[in-house]
Amino acid sequence: MIGYLKGVPAALHKGAGNRTLLVLEVNQIGCEVQIPSRFGQQLPIGDGEVLQVFTHLQIREDQMTLYGFASASERDLFRLLIGVSGVGAQLAIALLDNLTVADLVQAIITGNTRVLAKTPGVGNKTAERLTLELKTKLAAWHHLSNIAAPTSGPSLTILEELNMTLLALGYSHSEISTAVENISKDGLLAKNKDPEEWIRSAIAWLSR
Repeated sequence: MIGYLKGVPAALHKGAGNRTLLVLEVNQIGCEVQIPSRFGQQLPIGDGEVLQVFTHLQIREDQMTLYGFASASERDLFRLLIGVSGVGAQLAIALLDNLTVADLVQAIITGNTRVLAKTPGVGNKTAERLTLELKTKLAAWHHLSNIAAPTSGPSLTILEELNMTLLALGYSHSEISTAVENISKDGLLAKNKDPEEWIRSAIAWLSR
């Protein structure tokens, strides 16, 4: 099992099914790693900076695939997600692309299937299965991993409105997630409970 790799991000490209693939150069070997697209947007490609990528190796009869994540907690959550019946690696990646680790854990623990079902490919039945199979496991893992619920950023209710509004305006899930991460750094906005303020701030950030 490969727990993590340390190397220089050499290239980023799209694979089959619009998958985001990172080529990480480790000891002069280019390792191809599939990563969440949101992680890819943060990478210092071409800067020569050494990066630690937490990994999960999936071995099948016809292929081996290495999945990479920004943190050990994200990688461990991925492993829990693919342990759910009917949830494959690509669906788990989509969930991690659409929600932060803290928001995803919170949605599952609180049984918020509406938030989960907003991820492409996740229907109501899959969302219900995620909460049913992972609620207890995640509550314990959440405590042991010290993954705090979001202390800044929008509540899940505001996040729902943000997603619905911005998706209707044509923005992608990845663009919305990046915008929310950035505008959440505004201390005054982080305390604001008005969805309209969050929507206006997100649109302003995306329109820069």
